[in-house]
Amino acid sequence: MQCDCGYSGVNGEMQKTKTKPLAEPSQKAFRFGRNARYHFPPGLKHNLVWYAWSKFRPADPIGLFQYLNDEYGDIVHYKIGPEHILFLNHAEYIREILVVQNDNFIKERTVQRTKMLLGEGMITSEGEVHRAQRQVAQPAFHRQRVSAYAEAIVEEAIFLRESWKGGQKLDIAQEMMQLTLRIVSRTLFSTELAGEAQELAEAINSIMRLYNYLVALPAVEVLIHMRVPGLASFTGAKKKLDSIVYRMIEDHRRNGANSGDLLDMMLRASESSSSVGHSREAADELLRDQVITIFLAGYETVASALTWTWYLLSQNPEAERKMQIEIDDVLGQRVPAIDDVPKLKYVEMVLAESMRLYPPAWAMGRRAKEGFSLGPYRLPARTTVLISQFITHRDPRNFVDPLRFLPERFARNGKATFPKFSYFPFGAGFRQCIGESFAWTEGALALATIAQKWRLHLADDARVERQPLITLRPKYGMPMFVEAR
Repeated sequence: MQCDCGYSGVNGEMQKTKTKPLAEPSQKAFRFGRNARYHFPPGLKHNLVWYAWSKFRPADPIGLFQYLNDEYGDIVHYKIGPEHILFLNHAEYIREILVVQNDNFIKERTVQRTKMLLGEGMITSEGEVHRAQRQVAQPAFHRQRVSAYAEAIVEEAIFLRESWKGGQKLDIAQEMMQLTLRIVSRTLFSTELAGEAQELAEAINSIMRLYNYLVALPAVEVLIHMRVPGLASFTGAKKKLDSIVYRMIEDHRRNGANSGDLLDMMLRASESSSSVGHSREAADELLRDQVITIFLAGYETVASALTWTWYLLSQNPEAERKMQIEIDDVLGQRVPAIDDVPKLKYVEMVLAESMRLYPPAWAMGRRAKEGFSLGPYRLPARTTVLISQFITHRDPRNFVDPLRFLPERFARNGKATFPKFSYFPFGAGFRQCIGESFAWTEGALALATIAQKWRLHLADDARVERQPLITLRPKYGMPMFVEAR
């Protein structure tokens, strides 16, 4: 594989090990007076906009982050137009922003742009709205509820594996998307998408293809209502997505469903909101935002993780063999169940290592409400702080031989060697993903069920390159051949 940022080597990539000394982070936020002077970390000499016209053009944000870290170290400053940006790559700095100074930070501008799709869902909302949404959704992700989802997860994985034929060439990225889409619709929303699954997947794919364009385009919030090339397809895809989600909501409301699923919980909270002064239309719009957010988060991240896992297994036959032996020993000829998940230790290690190398959530950002200090530096209000799981997970200070696919590093004893906040595929701090336990269970059961019957080989003509959108997708899909075990 040739990586599009100019790094190549083991597993298709190579990482420099040059690092700068780490300055000690502060223990509390620093408050600034009107005339206080700021002290910025080292970084790019010119505004990032200037580099658009130079020879230095990283192909994607990850390429830029890697360059910044290699050249300037753990805390880097640059500007985009008038905006101050910090890029961080050290566990202590990450903890400082996400935990110690959490109250001073909100989601950054890129996430705000995502509101065009997600509205005020759990990913984009702030403050009391976010806390209320999380409180409503929390029971759906309790251990007992996640255990109850296991049967549906396995049934959908069996349905998929039985549709495959030996020697068949498939885009595994699309296959995993279809699988996780059906799982999320059944488990969290008690909805059978049937023929709508393909329509929904196509609408989401259309939106994903436009994601970077939407984030970068100036005044896109205004242009979205005009017939600007490219934006019309976003509007059409969003309408299709909305129509399916509103149909699900109305079906639940009309049928008086009381299955205890996540949509039931959201509907009850929405009815309560309407009764205390919010209009039915406003309550339904907020409900729509919550449903779409959890739909996308629930199926995109796990599909991405499974896709990269199949790729890495195909490139590492010894790890694949160890996983298959464990699956056979634990399951024999029967299909997996929830009680098997703790026994499938190597399956879990494979997933963990896959999400280390290719984390579905590849970056996260925060924006400072007030001026703050970080290490010896002092930064102004409205500074954007960026953190990349992709970069931190591959730091040789955190993981020995970081570009090697080595599931054993996630054995119980191995985990103790990782610095805290050096591995966070589901985020970290107070906004850590609410569905993390669901994702681990879904990933382990789906992987074990499919691997029980099939091996997957990467097609010779496959072009494997990352595409950092809302999640880390393979840019050209993942063409693989199916081989019966």
